[in-house]
Amino acid sequence: MSDKLTLSASDRINSLLDEASFVEIGSEVTARATDFNENSAVTPKDGVITGYGQIDGKLTFVYSQDASVLGGAIGEMHAKKISAIYNMAMKVGAPVVGLIDCAGLRLQEATDSLHSFGALFKKSVKASGIVPQITAIFGNCGGGAGVLAALSDFTYMVEGSKLFVNSPNAIKGNYEEKCDTAAASYVSSNTSLVDGVFASDIEALSAVRGLVSILPSNNLDEAVSVCEDDLNRTIPGIDASKDDARKILIDIADDNIFTETKADYGKDMITGFIKLNGATVAAVANQGNESQGLISAEGASKAADFVRFADSFNIPVLSLTAAKGFEASFESEKRVAVESARLTAAFADADVPKVNVVIGDAFGSAYIVMNSKSIGADIVYAWPTAKIGVTDPKTAAEIMYADDIAEADDKKEAIKAASDKITEAQSSALAAARRGYIDDIIEPDATRKRLIAAFDMLATKREDSPYKKHMAF
Repeated sequence: MSDKLTLSASDRINSLLDEASFVEIGSEVTARATDFNENSAVTPKDGVITGYGQIDGKLTFVYSQDASVLGGAIGEMHAKKISAIYNMAMKVGAPVVGLIDCAGLRLQEATDSLHSFGALFKKSVKASGIVPQITAIFGNCGGGAGVLAALSDFTYMVEGSKLFVNSPNAIKGNYEEKCDTAAASYVSSNTSLVDGVFASDIEALSAVRGLVSILPSNNLDEAVSVCEDDLNRTIPGIDASKDDARKILIDIADDNIFTETKADYGKDMITGFIKLNGATVAAVANQGNESQGLISAEGASKAADFVRFADSFNIPVLSLTAAKGFEASFESEKRVAVESARLTAAFADADVPKVNVVIGDAFGSAYIVMNSKSIGADIVYAWPTAKIGVTDPKTAAEIMYADDIAEADDKKEAIKAASDKITEAQSSALAAARRGYIDDIIEPDATRKRLIAAFDMLATKREDSPYKKHMAF
């Protein structure tokens, strides 16, 4: 395995796949003669290496663009080679990994390249929900190639690579030195396109290997491996991390491994994969230390897409809920309703096993949209200190007991007394459990073993829904 910072197209494939497992397809393909490229340019493999191999013994199809051939530009035969491995991947049910270093469409081939590129888009759409699609960007990924990356399920970037539809200099009032909208740091923080940014090719390829290993190969497969971690392991003091869901997920996961997605975007929401008893679980959690427990439009959108992916590939879903409300700002208000609706629909529509743990304060509609019992969670647990209600008990007390508070000599004490009364009667975990909205109140240190037991019980879940072609939004 090469350890160079920047690898060649073939080196990237060899570094990604298990040693000596790569089998190339279409090695003799070159560009077809066109009006402006009549055999004058040599295009070995037409600028893309395609084939298949294994990642941890798992069959994987891969294409790797070669920037030394016409800058990696996509021509007719280049696109057809990638489409061909998509056809095979769907037939045999194996992931597709694209290693992108692309100057865009090949201008010399005009509509020939344009048509073949469009056909490749269609292949990617048809493969969606059938086999996982993962993209890693090592150089340029612009124009239509940016759309191709967005069609994939997961996208990684190497620092210094570019992802864009319009280059920064093409945006009115902007230029690259002012704001490089194509830079990995900008795209990962400001869009939902990027799942991770890495310092080198090797680190990015290692992340792709890890992701392929934890995912099922297709929508009929199961992602299960042998668990060597203690199934009854307790985690003393885990409740001290109720505002840091990332740490909780690491603590409860087999071997403390958490594969996070889109970490730089929508930071109030954590999404990623863990294993519990060897089975892959998709985790969605409110990250209290980033947003004071408020859900943003970006966080809701990120979570909705993630839940829909998990449901497509029959991956059970775990949610950790500590949601006090929705972010209140001019920008958020433009999108928060529709993105929260998408999140609600994603949880409600998913028919995979769904388990929710309320770890903190969970109020109003923000609680409902986070995989609550009312929208279809199979099992809902709560930690003893969790609060569940229409609103914060203190706020409710100030409204419900306004007259008593106004007449009290010690208004602060009166508010506290009223708040405690409401908490005990209506907003405690116990109050919700007594009404059947919580299945059990669990000790925080037993969270891992209780989740393993719940998902084990739900492993044979079957749920029939009325026929529909797809969700309406």
